[in-house]
This record gives sequence, structure tokens and C-alpha cells, in this order.
Amino acid sequence: MTGAHPLPPRAPGRLGGVALVLGGALSVQFGSALAALLFPRAGVAGAVTLRLTIGALLMLVVCRPRVRGYGRRDWAAVLAFGLALAGMNSIFYQAIERIPLGPAVTLEVLGPLALSVIAARRMAAWCWAALALAGVVLLGQGGFDRLDPAGAALALTAGAMWAAYIVCSARIGARFPGADGLALALTVAALLTLPFGLADGGGRLADPVVLGLGTGLALLASVLPYSLELAALRRLPTATFAVMMSLGPAIAAVAGWLVLGQALRPVEVLAIALVVAASAGAVRAAAPPPSPAPPAVPGVPSEADPAVVSAAAAAPPAPR
Repeated sequence: MTGAHPLPPRAPGRLGGVALVLGGALSVQFGSALAALLFPRAGVAGAVTLRLTIGALLMLVVCRPRVRGYGRRDWAAVLAFGLALAGMNSIFYQAIERIPLGPAVTLEVLGPLALSVIAARRMAAWCWAALALAGVVLLGQGGFDRLDPAGAALALTAGAMWAAYIVCSARIGARFPGADGLALALTVAALLTLPFGLADGGGRLADPVVLGLGTGLALLASVLPYSLELAALRRLPTATFAVMMSLGPAIAAVAGWLVLGQALRPVEVLAIALVVAASAGAVRAAAPPPSPAPPAVPGVPSEADPAVVSAAAAAPPAPR
């Protein structure tokens, strides 16, 4: 952060901020449900390519990021962020092709949860981690064979990539103004996934219906949630924002039920509730004590700030 980016005042309206966070979370999870509908038409890799390519084009048009004046470490950070985005999206979409959306997000969120617990270094955070583990055990009682072991393993791997995304997001936010770093990293991710998408989807990607669904996916999973979350960060404390974003698995389960007809057993609903509670509690445990220092610029966190992990975990603009 430099003097070239003055600190904007935090806008009032906490209730409006809550609505913005919920709107962003709903957009992301219903976008994932739309992606599952796109798989039969374009293939999994094709859906990933459409989502990232169209999302990157939209972000480039909106942000018009500057590409001059950056050093090797800056571009290395963009490349790492792009790799994390490409891996996270590709692996997660492979997971939701095999298992219901709610359990997939429940398993995936363990990656950011583990990162938050490690960053907190407090006994309370480990207690919340134990609660999350209990939720996963319950999910297994619902039948990991029903979930498909390969799909569960892919969801856990996507969670590890999400944790890598969080670390890269903090670095990008410290090196690039606004959403410039995200726009550039999305472009890298789109280029990385393009060959696989073309091989999987082929000429089907040019079908008007497929392109329309792909555009809707990019808007729901990238542009709209990022805009809503950025606005919410100007109205809500980071800790509040992070706790609300922990509702992701529950919202995903609702989206899977409404859009894809994926009903869950009572034990699976309880498992998801435990992981949601553990995620919220871990974020609260990781939150630093109040400091007289001025608040960080939304979207431009400092790598040295102990709130970076919880802020980035809570506000991934394009997690899936």
C-alpha cells in the first residue's frame, strides 16, 4: 500500500452490507449449480474455460489494468495467483460433477478453515477445527460411498487450492491497486485452461446456448459476487464479513437442492451445519484484537497484516 491510494471512509449501513454479502454468496453458489447444468453441454473443462475466459474478458474491460511498471516478483505473484485460480476452479468443478454441491463445498471449505486455524495459533481455533472434523465424520456416516470417494478427494484438493488462493490473493492485493491483480490473474487462469476446454468442449463451446450459459456462469461466479463483496467490505468489519461468508456450504446445499434436485439426508444437513459453525468460530478466533491503526483499504490488504488470512478467506471474488 502506498500514499498514492488514500484510505476511503467506511460507508455506513451495516444492514445493507449484510444484504450485499448474502447476495454475493448466493450468486457464487447458484453459479456453481449453473456450472453443473453446463457440464453435459460443454464438458467440465469446457465449463471451466467458459467461466474463466468470459470472466477474465469482463474484468479486463471493467478494470483496464495497467501492465507497465511492475517487476518480476509482481508478475510471479500474478502467475501463482492464476495457477491457483485455474487449479481451484478445475478441481472443484470435477468434484461437483461427482458429488452433490452442498457436501462438495463443505469439504472444500476445510482448506481455508485449516489455514485460518494455523494462522490463529490459539486453542479456541483448534477446538473449532475439532468441531469441523466432527462434521466431516458425520458426513462420512451419511456415506462417503454415496458421495463417491474420488469426488470427495477432489473437493478436499480444491480446498487446498483455495488455501493457496487465499495466500496469493493477499500478495496480489499488496502489489496491485484495486482489482487489477485479479483481472490479470484471471487472464492467466483462462489461458492455462483454454487448451483443456477446447479439447473437452470443442465446437460445442461456440454454440449460442452454451455461450449464453457460460456468460451467466461468469457473471454469477465472478463479476457479480466480486462487485457485491467489494461494496460489502466498505460497510462491514472484516470479522463480520468473514463469519457471514462461512455460510457458503449451507447456501450451496440449498442451491443444489433447488437447481439440481440434490436432496440431503438429515445427518448430512447436520454435518454441514457443524462445518458452517466451525468455520464461523475459527474466523472469529483468528481475528486480531482491535488496533488503533487505520483500517486497510478494501481489496488491498497488507501481507504483514494478521487479518489478511481471515479477510482473504472470507472474500474470494472468484473462488469457484
